[in-house]
Amino acid sequence: MKIVNQLICPVSPERVDENRVRLTALGVIFTMDAFLFTGNALFPGLLVMDFYIRAFTRLSYSPLSWIAYLFIRILGTGPVWIPKAPKMFAARLGLLLSVITLTFALTGVYTLAYITGIILVVFAFLECGLNFCTGCWIYTYMVFPLFRK
Repeated sequence: MKIVNQLICPVSPERVDENRVRLTALGVIFTMDAFLFTGNALFPGLLVMDFYIRAFTRLSYSPLSWIAYLFIRILGTGPVWIPKAPKMFAARLGLLLSVITLTFALTGVYTLAYITGIILVVFAFLECGLNFCTGCWIYTYMVFPLFRK
């Protein structure tokens, strides 16, 4: 059971800058909006790669996270440190939605691709604009109770 818990929302003493997380979410919004306006499957494909890097690798930056980091350096804002593990779970949800969107787009089922793309944009907007992590909420109230001993 511990392995399942670690896969879903890994326990981590690591921290991330909340400002960078929120600007990265803005990048997700722009990238998915590009798909919603053009229908080009390249955009959800880029998000699949970006979310995979953030959710499953030890790399410090994904492409969108790196761009957010550069903007934060230009703005000169100080970091606001928050736990990394809930954001990793949220990135895994973003990966799932991006894969679903990409799959529907590549198979020509554009209505469902747009629906899942819009859901991802709403989740990213909640993170970026309102500082509400939907992935964290889903984990806390829907997933965690299933695996808690």
